[in-house]
Amino acid sequence: MIFYLKQKKILFNGVKFGAHISIAGGVQNAPKNAKDIGCEAFQMFTHPPQMGKVPSLSEKSVSEFKKELKKYKFTNFYIHAPYIVNFASQNPAIRHATISIVRNNLERADLLGASAMMTHLGSSREAGKEEGLKYVVKGLNETLEGYKGKTKFLIEISAGAGSVVGGTLEEIAWILKNIKNKNVGVCFDTQHAFASGYDLRSAEKVDEVFKKFDKLIGLEKLAVIHTNDSKTEFDSHKDRHEHIGKGFLGLSAFEALLSRPYLKDKDFILETESDLVEEDLKVLKDIRKNLI
Repeated sequence: MIFYLKQKKILFNGVKFGAHISIAGGVQNAPKNAKDIGCEAFQMFTHPPQMGKVPSLSEKSVSEFKKELKKYKFTNFYIHAPYIVNFASQNPAIRHATISIVRNNLERADLLGASAMMTHLGSSREAGKEEGLKYVVKGLNETLEGYKGKTKFLIEISAGAGSVVGGTLEEIAWILKNIKNKNVGVCFDTQHAFASGYDLRSAEKVDEVFKKFDKLIGLEKLAVIHTNDSKTEFDSHKDRHEHIGKGFLGLSAFEALLSRPYLKDKDFILETESDLVEEDLKVLKDIRKNLI
């Protein structure tokens, strides 16, 4: 157990704030786009997520991307796999395509030098939850077979809508226990967790959630935090992101999260709409400033 609670003030030098960034015109544009809005870390796709056949990353684009990273002094960035994947599908063709898409994106992430790549797991609507979880484990094993890269692979907690897999810490813990690769981590999304029934609206509630996380999964598995307020009420099981402080989580949740010593070295990545994402970054930075 690495859980501890009692410090009220702590230097949050390790915390970096960022957002999901556009790659319009090529991945090499992402670092500048991130810097322009005040990011200290960032997240992106490696290609437009709606694309069918995905072209390889050229040596030139990879080289330019890495030069831009260095120019704008980014050390941490993350890749999100396309949303269309479904490891839990009863359809073998969909599961096979999912494995191919996710592995391809993981290799692309590693080529670019990403800290980690996260994916959703999909829905077990046709197969049922028990069978769907088995498909997920099998699919993740196939996806990660022979992978030797440095980019860490992450499972993202879901909002738990309907038959979507990964909406509880128990499900994620079961998957992590049963897959062969033990170096897989977790992406914790504040809105998804809140929608799945994990209250984060006070320091005490945050401690309860992460004490459970530590017991079931281990805080050492927590790699990054998607930082989103919620357009829907607690335990709604709906995936609806809102700008920071404007939703049902409210500012208190983010003040609580950023005050926790065991989260002091995590990156907090926004997935809010681009219209106010710069304002969201400023809100988070103001909270951090008041904690130092």
